[in-house]
Amino acid sequence: MVDAEPMVYVVDDDQSVREGVAGLIRSAGLRTRTFASGEEFLATPRPCVPSCLVLDVNLPGLSGLDLQQELAKTPPPVPIIFLTGHGDIPMTVRAVKAGAANFLTKPVDDEALLNSIRHCIASRWGDDFRSDGTAESMVGESPAFQEILRAVRVVAPTDAAVLIQGETGTGKELVARAIHDLSSRRTRPFVMVNCAAIPATLLESELFGHEKGSFTGAIAQKIGRFEMAHQGTLFLDEIGEIPLELQPKLLRALQEQEFERLGGARTTRVDVRIVAATNRDLRQMVDEGKYRGDLYYRLHVFPLTVPPLRERREDIPLLTRYFTQRYAKKMNRAIDEIPPGTIEALMKHNWPGNIRELQHLVERSVILSPGRVLQIAVPDAAPGTSPAMRVPFVRDENPDREKILEALRLSGGIVGGAEGAAARLGLRRTTLQSRMKKLGIARQYG
Repeated sequence: MVDAEPMVYVVDDDQSVREGVAGLIRSAGLRTRTFASGEEFLATPRPCVPSCLVLDVNLPGLSGLDLQQELAKTPPPVPIIFLTGHGDIPMTVRAVKAGAANFLTKPVDDEALLNSIRHCIASRWGDDFRSDGTAESMVGESPAFQEILRAVRVVAPTDAAVLIQGETGTGKELVARAIHDLSSRRTRPFVMVNCAAIPATLLESELFGHEKGSFTGAIAQKIGRFEMAHQGTLFLDEIGEIPLELQPKLLRALQEQEFERLGGARTTRVDVRIVAATNRDLRQMVDEGKYRGDLYYRLHVFPLTVPPLRERREDIPLLTRYFTQRYAKKMNRAIDEIPPGTIEALMKHNWPGNIRELQHLVERSVILSPGRVLQIAVPDAAPGTSPAMRVPFVRDENPDREKILEALRLSGGIVGGAEGAAARLGLRRTTLQSRMKKLGIARQYG
């Protein structure tokens, strides 16, 4: 039986890692409890079944894999995220094949760990844990966004390769995770590779692994991301950065689901669903001879284009409130209002950095806001915007009658929702309704 709230247990013999991970989990608003060994975890009474277990592979005594096998003997199954050092890869593969939800390499990326934890909790708790009505952290109501969601729901249950295209910062990784979460592979690993972040000379080893002694410095066998993603999803981000000389081997792995490790002769077969993403025009790269046409067409089975934020401006109010609530909760700040006019100014900005730019702006503003009202310095607005929209907005906690009536007029009388008067004024729906009542504005609006 699942407890009333999610509980994440952390088992790691390194105190600094244990405390760091626990602090991160608490900052996300989740309950957690830590243990220094597998033996301590098994011996300690636990009042609730863990929603997720963050487990070090290389524990002294009872190893992480041994603990996984012990837990598997008693239902219900516990989603496990393994933390692994570079030398622990073979053991991690065994763990993944035995049903681990995911693995992460130390030092752990905070966002990657929190995303994995959220996925485990969501798979256990269902839609009750999700922060919105879409897939995980995808937020939006615009027609362009809804079209992407419809496409995700269509392709997710299949095993078709998906190519996600769009500018940097538009949320391509979230789309990839949504495809995985809605697929039959959702309980298996979601493995991500940023092809642009790995030097070309190391990318083959990263994808396909290598054998001991295959090159200078190869002091141990290493398995690649394809094997780690067995029975799950492999997300190849920045797929346009794959070197031309590596593309034939990648094409074979995609088509035949088999490959050889670097320096090895034994063929390894896998069952992997491929989702790729790029901000480049692969079709143009093919025409210019910079990308293999056969690889492009293999990836281009089901293309999805994520629109830039400037083409889904209707979602800016919703995204702004979402990020404000998220960071206010994370930083334990009591921010519940956005100054009037700020949303309108944000909607006029061109957002060259897309959602990521908006997210970082809101995060910075939450840090700097001293009170309950978000004080946000709006970036330079689009060309033609009045100079008044280019300066920081000051708080206005009491929009007068004329402002409220004007907002209601512009919203067609709608109070709530992304396009409603409350969003235009930077207020919560209930706050605006309260002020309407005080000002004697008839409640004839929906």
